[in-house]
Amino acid sequence: MTSLTLNLSSLVDKISDRDLEMLSRDNPDARLETNSEGQLIFMSPTGSETGDRNLELAFQIKLWNKQNKLGKVFDSSTGFKLSNNAVRSPDVSWVTLDKWNSLTKQQRRKFAPIDPDFVLELMSPSDDLDDLQNKMREYMNCGVKLGWLINPDDKQVEIYRQGKNKEVLENPLTLSGEDIMPGLIVDLSEIFD
Repeated sequence: MTSLTLNLSSLVDKISDRDLEMLSRDNPDARLETNSEGQLIFMSPTGSETGDRNLELAFQIKLWNKQNKLGKVFDSSTGFKLSNNAVRSPDVSWVTLDKWNSLTKQQRRKFAPIDPDFVLELMSPSDDLDDLQNKMREYMNCGVKLGWLINPDDKQVEIYRQGKNKEVLENPLTLSGEDIMPGLIVDLSEIFD
């Protein structure tokens, strides 16, 4: 997924959450985010293969969560207002029930003003690895506890943990939710097939 950051400073200092909501509503096929400076980021749609892989990953995490009822799982169309003021949409994300239940109904209806506990980014052929790694570091700087950057073409996974160095796995068969999402085991056989 190719992304393009637009500097709109000649029109507006920064894109507000309300602006982003309206732009998203008026352009439902566009995938939009903002960075911490309020610049608008356009992301192209993924290819069919990436979409299938992303749904498979989201399904496995949703199934685990349905059985364990420990939080809420979100897909790639969900925007979160991170603590650095960026609005980001991870490919898959998870938030503990305690954190989710601390939000008001109004906060839940918009870009929830919380940092997810877990994020997953699935690299597509058009993605830039440096851009995704920067995004993962941004998540960690905002307090995300566990993050996976999955690169299907290279059969590689980068695991990001709060306060620890990135770990790189070559062709892992499974990934664990560790102590953040206890009991979660994600099978990567269809992702790396």
